[in-house]
Amino acid sequence: MTDTLIDRRDLAFQLYEVFDTESLTGRERFSEHSRETFDAVIETADRIARDKFASHNSLADKDEPKFVNGEVEMLPQVKAAFDAYADAGFIAGRYDYELGGMQLPESVMAACNGFFTAANPGTAGYPFLTTAAANLIRVFGNDRQQNIFLPHMLSGRFSGTMALTEPHAGSSLSDIRTSATPTEDGDYLIRGAKIYISGGEQSITENIVHMVLAKIKGAPPGVKGISLFIVPKFVVDEDGNSTDRNGVSLAGLIHKLGYRGTTSTALSFGDDAPCHGYLVGEPHQGLKYMFQMMNEARIGVGFGAAVIGYRGYLHSLEYAKDRLQGRKVSEKNPGTPQVAIIEHADVRRMLLAQKAYSEGGMALCLYGARLMDDQHTHPDEEKRVGAGKLLDLLTPVIKAWPSEYGPKANDLAIQVYGGAGYTREYPVEQCWRDNRLNPIHEGTNGIQALDLLGRKIWQDQSHGLQLLMQEMQVDLEAATTGRCQQWALSLSETLQQAVKVTQILGKSLMSEDPDKVLANASCYLHLFGHIMVSWMWLRQANAAAQGLGSATTDDERSFYQGKLQAAQYFFHWELPTVAQDLVLLRNQDDTCLNMKADWF
Repeated sequence: MTDTLIDRRDLAFQLYEVFDTESLTGRERFSEHSRETFDAVIETADRIARDKFASHNSLADKDEPKFVNGEVEMLPQVKAAFDAYADAGFIAGRYDYELGGMQLPESVMAACNGFFTAANPGTAGYPFLTTAAANLIRVFGNDRQQNIFLPHMLSGRFSGTMALTEPHAGSSLSDIRTSATPTEDGDYLIRGAKIYISGGEQSITENIVHMVLAKIKGAPPGVKGISLFIVPKFVVDEDGNSTDRNGVSLAGLIHKLGYRGTTSTALSFGDDAPCHGYLVGEPHQGLKYMFQMMNEARIGVGFGAAVIGYRGYLHSLEYAKDRLQGRKVSEKNPGTPQVAIIEHADVRRMLLAQKAYSEGGMALCLYGARLMDDQHTHPDEEKRVGAGKLLDLLTPVIKAWPSEYGPKANDLAIQVYGGAGYTREYPVEQCWRDNRLNPIHEGTNGIQALDLLGRKIWQDQSHGLQLLMQEMQVDLEAATTGRCQQWALSLSETLQQAVKVTQILGKSLMSEDPDKVLANASCYLHLFGHIMVSWMWLRQANAAAQGLGSATTDDERSFYQGKLQAAQYFFHWELPTVAQDLVLLRNQDDTCLNMKADWF
């Protein structure tokens, strides 16, 4: 089986030929870097991911963490991988040099993290959550909180989690009941229960720093009354040393379909002992703060879904090239040698779909990472603000589209293997099981659809949408070669129809029952996502057409031709599927809305 996690040639193409990541070295923050340093870091990530993460991926899936005497037992390889990731500087990779970081662009960090998720999603979850939790403290925590927790999280001594969901509330955060009572010492006593907390208990770090949403007594109802607290597993002194056990206890482990290497926990706060929490920022502003971590996680979920889809694609591609079975339909002589199944057109269809989904999804996520870089480091303030608006608009799409089509790619990978793909002897069934979580966690795709159509499209008088269309126009006009020009025309026509439908929906939201308009929000998300990925494929096709003109080797020509053919697949086979979405949205179809519960 292949040990390739992500095709490095494809990654280089996307980073440097499509998104011009090398140009970031011209910005002050990244001035000490070069393409060579970016590539060296990516090479390190690839090597550690293959050596330390991929090597126990299957084993961790079969021998998942166990709840023994109130503690978690897990494979020692998980800690070894976490430590290797931390020791190489990846937890702090995006942070300032003064904090022990490497000041790497988000684009490069996203690429690096792609290798770890492709290698072992379960183990990769621990450092990723730690990075996001640390960033929350860096931005919103006070000086004392930063001094006590941040160095130890960035070094990998402490890990981090996000504790939002409660058993009775699910995704409805306005209904959380976890309470916070102020003490005379200036901290708070936390009491309540959280569920589905990834990494909520483990045996790989000295301490676990939970970022917990809770309500202070007398807080406003709903989401306006939510505050954010740092709740460590062990109380930490001023020097960063873990002291007494805090009142956070493991109520149980949740056993999952996939992603088994990451513990999913039920936690209780304040049941067996006082549980001390430390308020982050202002009271009742917790959800606003937590959205930073959630949005980082949502972009990470999208990228993870894309690269797990990519991993399955590479496995099935290798299998299809090696597996001999049958003959071409035109061959009538049963005595001729069998051919590799990749010679069968239907197998190529399934491989092309996987390539289109995974490479298109990865491009979408890398675009999101580039927006993060522009938001924080672009020398033009107007461009920084615009990048932030674009990222805010596109976050639900970046999360949802790859997490919808990454598992579809894995499903096709199983189909390419045939009966072998349905067995645990081959890796593609685990890819599908691991990836199936991504449409669910960090806000289900249905929630992302409501967020997109119900809020994001209309923010700031739809300025983000206007900026997006301006960005797309650049690539539409750059498509001057034969096939690219044809695809640009198809995308432009679809975009015009989508704009008209959006205007209709906007008027209806202002004058009609929002339940009716938002009933088909998932159709809008599909429409929007397919337009975005079509744009990503047009960008890749434009770059591939340019590269093909100067290619000097057969391998290079084949690479670029493959990109163009995958783009053709998306424009011929996928983009036309949004026609149904346009009809349903235009007519504000009420089929699902008017179905009654007792009719089922």
